[in-house]
Amino acid sequence: MNESAIPLCVDLDGTLTPIDTLHESVLNLSKSSPFALLELPAWLLKGKARMKREITARAKIEASSLPFRPELIDWLRSEREKGRRLVLATAADGEIANEVAAHLGLFDEVVASNGEDNLSGEHKRRALVARFGEKGFDYVGNEAKDEAVWRSARHAIVVGAQGVATRAKRVAEVARVFPVKGPAIKLWLKAIRLHQWVKNALIFLPVLLAHAVFKPGILTQAIAAFFAFGLCASSVYVVNDLFDLASDRAHPRKRFRPFASGALSAKSGVIAALILVAGAIAIAVTLNWYFIAVLGTYYVLTWAYSLKLKRAALVDVMTLAGLYTIRIIAGSAATLIIPSFWLLAFSVFIFLSLGCVKRYTELYDAQQAGKAKAHGRGYWPSDLPLLLSLGASSGYCTVLVMALYLNSPESQALYHHSKPLWLICPLMLYWISRIWLLTTRGQMNDDPVVFALKDKISLLVLVMMGAIVFVSI
Repeated sequence: MNESAIPLCVDLDGTLTPIDTLHESVLNLSKSSPFALLELPAWLLKGKARMKREITARAKIEASSLPFRPELIDWLRSEREKGRRLVLATAADGEIANEVAAHLGLFDEVVASNGEDNLSGEHKRRALVARFGEKGFDYVGNEAKDEAVWRSARHAIVVGAQGVATRAKRVAEVARVFPVKGPAIKLWLKAIRLHQWVKNALIFLPVLLAHAVFKPGILTQAIAAFFAFGLCASSVYVVNDLFDLASDRAHPRKRFRPFASGALSAKSGVIAALILVAGAIAIAVTLNWYFIAVLGTYYVLTWAYSLKLKRAALVDVMTLAGLYTIRIIAGSAATLIIPSFWLLAFSVFIFLSLGCVKRYTELYDAQQAGKAKAHGRGYWPSDLPLLLSLGASSGYCTVLVMALYLNSPESQALYHHSKPLWLICPLMLYWISRIWLLTTRGQMNDDPVVFALKDKISLLVLVMMGAIVFVSI
């Protein structure tokens, strides 16, 4: 039989795209209409196809934002150029499938769930056999459910690991395999932002500044708080990435994040977030109710930030500053060391400045890309001067707070040789000015804290300030 006469049927979820459109639609629904999730059981009782239709009607996924498998897309294009008829055959709702087909411009026909029939597994096999006949089509799939379809296909094309290809060979002749690697531990470490745990070092500040490191039990409590906050923060990072998939996929760098790229599934992300927050709670209950209350406040505030506040201009950077400051309060709560006014004021101003750096960078990138505004943010390119003014002035207020603290009775009581501490002020002035210089030049990464940890000059300034404090004690 002429090869071009055999239609090529292609699955969508996990095959054409590494994501599951249903899972991501549910995520979108939980973000846009969380109370609608209560209706899921009622929709499911009417059939899975009806549930998909109801979800899609309320939480549409933009096909243009989805990640696709480039090697498979290139092969499909070459097959189409040979005259083959391409069919998108998917269990996803027809509205999503048609939008994907229109976006890619590859498919001649779409066979999908329609609100009544859920075109998955055996149902998909029967639909394709009725349309093209037994062994009258080739099928591209990626999972165990596709075995039913491969059984009636002329050739199986597998997108997946070797195990999937082995199963496909049991029921059909495998014409081609597009290998897919499973998620590595490195991907998960990136997803939970393990490197961001360095921010939780702020928990140790009350202990260090009170010179209470060697008091019995204090350091142990601070370490437990550090890990509780790390696990809690990681769960928030995962949830934030899941809620921000569309924005991340529109970003030149964030689109390579594990969930945005499809390297990790949304379902596994939800499970991971639950495990992480459970671990945080398990550690928190070993400390005290003050710490539990602070950790709970942090978690609620981060949810508010992810769902709403990050899209509100100015409120977003102020919330970021608050989230950093809460870490210091958490260290105080865990160790029962009362934080000083100076420390809290310093934290608010420095992190407000760094929050403005982050937003300025995103807005600058959007402007350079010719976009009207940063995706998912409440800023316009005309706001760049305002962010610069607010961020730089906040940074310099940090130096002022430091200078006032060094001249205060509290500082004089803690340090035997306080005069060398004044050298910290010019070092801070230089560092803050340099951060904003690099930011306005477009040379800053999205997260200035991560940038500082990799920047040699920033690390040198930190070491110099540490040496000054050591000499002054």
